[in-house]
Amino acid sequence: MNLQIQAQDFTLTDGLRQHVATRLDYALNHGRDIVTRIVVRLSDINGPRGGVDKCCGIEVRLKGAPSLVVEDTQADLYVAIDRASERIGRTLDRRLARQRDFPAVSIARQPLPTEEGKIKVTLVAVPPAPTF
Repeated sequence: MNLQIQAQDFTLTDGLRQHVATRLDYALNHGRDIVTRIVVRLSDINGPRGGVDKCCGIEVRLKGAPSLVVEDTQADLYVAIDRASERIGRTLDRRLARQRDFPAVSIARQPLPTEEGKIKVTLVAVPPAPTF
């Protein structure tokens, strides 16, 4: 799992780096085997003007699946990191649950080899939902 942290418009301290790594390690514990890369983008939107403007964006890239992206904006950067980490963890858990609940969807899309070594495409027909 490759973690990349980017800070825009401010310096990235060791404390922030450690906080991000700790939170993501805990939040993404269930999906370590399918997570290939994590990109965290921290920014201060308004700069010195203040306000609710600390943003934490997290992108998690997965093996054989689309990326997961979460963004959170708060007045405190540590709170934004905490909330975004929790949300990306829940999103990953939902993705894993869907793969467990519907394994036939991913299996049905894989081509099956034929006797001659050529690829044979198998179509799976899904019956229509009953109407009541």
